[in-house]
Amino acid sequence: MAVNQTKITTSELQAMKQRGEKIAVLTSYDFFTTQLLDEAGIPMILVGDSLGMVVFGYENTLPVTMDDMLHHVRAVARAQPRGLIVGDMPYRTYETPEQAVVNARRLVDAGADAVKLEGAVVPQIRAVVAAGIPVLGHVGLLPQSAAKYRVQGRDPAGATQLVADARAVADAGAFAVVLECVVANVARQVTAAVPIPTIGIGAGPDCDGQVLVVHDLLGWAVRVPKHARQYANLAAEMRRAFAAYKRDVQAGTFPGSAETVF
Repeated sequence: MAVNQTKITTSELQAMKQRGEKIAVLTSYDFFTTQLLDEAGIPMILVGDSLGMVVFGYENTLPVTMDDMLHHVRAVARAQPRGLIVGDMPYRTYETPEQAVVNARRLVDAGADAVKLEGAVVPQIRAVVAAGIPVLGHVGLLPQSAAKYRVQGRDPAGATQLVADARAVADAGAFAVVLECVVANVARQVTAAVPIPTIGIGAGPDCDGQVLVVHDLLGWAVRVPKHARQYANLAAEMRRAFAAYKRDVQAGTFPGSAETVF
């Protein structure tokens, strides 16, 4: 654990953009994964509403509740990572500025250092920032409101809108902005157009940072999306271990003398 180490701040993340230093972001939903991310020096940890799919088995993020998010933010915060903990604001929990502030405070009370809001919801972002809570913006594909998951910015009007949305989010006071499923050359334009870091997911290599769902990175998901790179195949290793355990129990070789108190 990163106990007594200096916490990474939003200002430090913004300085990384100015230095041209890429920002590696990963999701986490539990204590032990967060400890490992901290050991690897991950500077920003997103407790994403993606837990709806990879933890709860939902089809999308919409069923995720504030209570779900609070539960997992508490688990992540308990690891006391040095990286900035960002708690996702779930569907329909920031429909007005007032509601956004109330629910953002709940996430911070649970241990988040910042919160993430989807879309160019300028009044809500301004209200949360005015309440002293850092905001991570999110433009491009918006899972909480998208009818279909499609790449954004393919046409000139869409590209112009993405740049405008990112600028609006930055002007409202967000410290960084996620660009999800955005055409790479448009993501490059957005990154050049805004003073805050852009964090890409399926948005090409020119963003200031990248974020992946940890289950995709570890090969711990049924289907790994095209934008993700699988750095391990934990699903295969888990299947092997579960089958070996079953064989040992059935054969009477577990527990053995090493696992038995005499």
